[in-house]
Amino acid sequence: MARLEINDLSKRYGHVTTVSGVTLDVADGEFLVLLGPSGCGKTTTLRMVAGFVDPSGGTVRLGGEDITHRPPWRRNTGMVFQNYALFPHMTVAENVAFGLEMRKVPKPERDKQALAALGLVRLSQFADRLPRQLSGGQQQRVALSRALAIRPDVLLLDEPLSNLDAKLREEVRIEIRELQRRLGLTAIMVTHDQEEALTVADRLVVMAEGRIRQVGSQSDLYERPADRFVAGFVGRSTSIAGRVSAPGTFESAGGLRLACPRGAALGPAVLAVRPEAVSLAHAGPEEERLSGTVAFVSYLGPVIELHVQLASGERILLHQPNRGGQPAALGQPVTIGWPRDSGMVFADPA
Repeated sequence: MARLEINDLSKRYGHVTTVSGVTLDVADGEFLVLLGPSGCGKTTTLRMVAGFVDPSGGTVRLGGEDITHRPPWRRNTGMVFQNYALFPHMTVAENVAFGLEMRKVPKPERDKQALAALGLVRLSQFADRLPRQLSGGQQQRVALSRALAIRPDVLLLDEPLSNLDAKLREEVRIEIRELQRRLGLTAIMVTHDQEEALTVADRLVVMAEGRIRQVGSQSDLYERPADRFVAGFVGRSTSIAGRVSAPGTFESAGGLRLACPRGAALGPAVLAVRPEAVSLAHAGPEEERLSGTVAFVSYLGPVIELHVQLASGERILLHQPNRGGQPAALGQPVTIGWPRDSGMVFADPA
C-alpha cells in the first residue's frame, strides 16, 4: 500500500481531450471513487494510473516514485476489469497465479500466494475449476483475488460490479469494502452508479467532460454540491429554472416567487430541491406552500415517489415515507411545501 499522487493528468486523442487537468492525492489506505456518466473520463484516468493508457500530460507518483510512463507490469498496481478478463483455458488457481508468474515468482511460492488470495474471497474450494464453471459473482471474486495476489500498492477497480444483478451487486460491493478495510488497501474504483459510490467511498470524485467537478465526502457532495451538475448527479432533485431577482428571492420561469439563500448571486439561476425536503399537505408557516396535482406515483418500497404538477408548469418531485397507508392518487389535488432554507441555488449562465 502507498500514497498515490496524480498531478495535472490529461489525455488527448488528436484534437479531442478526454481528460483534462486531473489532480488528486489518494492517501495510504483510502478508498476513492471516481463517479460520473459514461464518457466523462473516469475510466481513462484509471487506465492512465494502471499504465494501459499513456498520458498526454501530467504525472502519476506511487509511493513517492514517478511511474507516469512505466508499463503496467513495472508498476505494482492490481487491476480488476469490468469484464473480469479471466483466461478461459486456465483454472481459477492458474488465473490468480498469472501475475505472480509474470513476476518470476517461483512456483511453490506463487501457488501458496494464489491459494491465500483465493482464501481472502472464500473461493479456495474452486481452485481447480475453469471460469465457465463459475457464476458471475464467483468470476468477479476470482478477478479480485488475482489483483490481490501480487500484493499491490494500489487496487484499481473499473466498474467491477456492472455485470452482476442488483442483489449480488449489493452483496459484493460490501464484501469489497470490508476486504479493503481489513487489508488496509489503497483503492480507486470507477462507477457511474451513485448508490454504489455512496456505499463504499471514503471520498468521492465527481467527473464530467474530462474534468473534476467536485471532491469530497458523501455528505459534502449531497448536502453541499458545488454546481447544478453535481446536485443532479449525486442523489435526486427537482431543478426549477428562473432567476434570482432580489436578495433572498427566486422567480421561476413559470412565475413562482420562492425564497432562496440571501447570498445567491442576482441573475439567471436554477433552484434545486431534494425530494425528501418536500412534504405533502403539511406545509407550515416557515415553508413554501404550493398547490398542484399528482401527476405520477411510483412505489419504491421504503418510500413513495410522487410527481406533483403545478399550475405554473413546474413539476416537483417528493419522497413520502411508506408507512403502509394509501398513497396519494393520480389526479388528486395536493398542497406541498419545503423549508425555505432547503433550496439550493446555482447560477445558470445559459
